[in-house]
Order: sequence, then structure tokens, then C-alpha cells
Amino acid sequence: MNAAGEPPDPVSEFSQAAGRPSAARIVQATIAALLVATLVLVTAILPAEYGIDPLGTGKLLGLVELAQVRPGVLASQPDEYRTDSREFVLGPYQAVEYTYRIEKGGSMLFSWQATGTVRWNLHSQPDGAAQDYAESFDQREGSKAHGTYVAPFSGIHGWYWENVDNKDVRITLTTAGFYSGAQESFDGGSASHDVKDPRGNVVKRPQR
Repeated sequence: MNAAGEPPDPVSEFSQAAGRPSAARIVQATIAALLVATLVLVTAILPAEYGIDPLGTGKLLGLVELAQVRPGVLASQPDEYRTDSREFVLGPYQAVEYTYRIEKGGSMLFSWQATGTVRWNLHSQPDGAAQDYAESFDQREGSKAHGTYVAPFSGIHGWYWENVDNKDVRITLTTAGFYSGAQESFDGGSASHDVKDPRGNVVKRPQR
């Protein structure tokens, strides 16, 4: 019985007996938490995120591979990619050339299809080269091609198509890549074309 004649509260008495955790216990708990965090950092986070594996646990658990970046997988670019879609109608045995301005290392995803057989040449002209000089990378006959192109040097890069039939052929070209403008050359003249950004806004061809 307490002073008021009431029976004792066992919960209250237990709390008073236990008291607050001592400073020593707080220090011990803090040290234990730091040790666990350090262990996780050394055995898992460092090997997986940074490839640092002082204990060898990252290799054992297969975590080191997560931090490795394979050469050639990522190629950063200084600006966002552009998009372009064009159609060309070639009369019997007519030809057209369509090229983009791409800097070295810039990539381009492309897809084109023709309504008939054409002879094509995917080629490039490096900056500073003679006007009639070009390097060819794909030359054959067919009605379509799809792929990815990476510019080996800065310059103009694109296609030459020639209609090899005695009837009209329509060619539809769609591309997306890190180019800055397009140029069309045909019998008797040439024309510059603007391209678009990923949101569909026209990007003016830069003056060179």
C-alpha cells in the first residue's frame, strides 16, 4: 500500500526500477550501430557502387561487377539528339544524296524503305577533304535498310540513292541522332533542311 492507501502500480514500479538508459549503454549502442554501418559499407556498398573491395566480399557475392562500366557502352554528347523524316520521289534512273552534319563519335539511328529497288551508298566526307573524296561504308542494291551509324570523324554523313528501274520510286527516311542539320543534293541543285529536337520543335541549321 502507498501513502494514499492504494495498492502499488507494478508497471510504474518497474519503470522506476529500470530507470533511463545509462550513458554507457547509449555509447555502446551508438558504437554497435556504427560498426554495423561500416560493415555494410565495406562488404556491400563500396564493391557494388565503386568497385572497391578490401575484404573480397564483393567478388564473392558478385557485387564488384555491378560497379564496372564496360568500354564503349556509354558515349555522352554535348547536346540532345535530333530527329528527321524525309520522302524522296525518284523518277526512272534518277538519284539523290541526303547527308547530315555529324561530329566525330556522334551516333545516328536510321530506317529507310523504298517502293522499288534502288542502288545505295552510305558514305562520309571528312572535314578538310577534297570535294570529290568520300569513304563508303555500305554499298548495294535493295529496297530497305535499318541500323545505327557512328561517325568515325567529323564531317558529312549520309546516303546516295539511285533508282535502277524505269518507274518512279518513293523513298521514306526516318532518323534520330546527334546531327546538326541536313543537306539534299539532286540533279541540278541542292537544298538545306532543318531538323527537329525530341519535342518536335524545328532546330535551325547552324551557319558554318
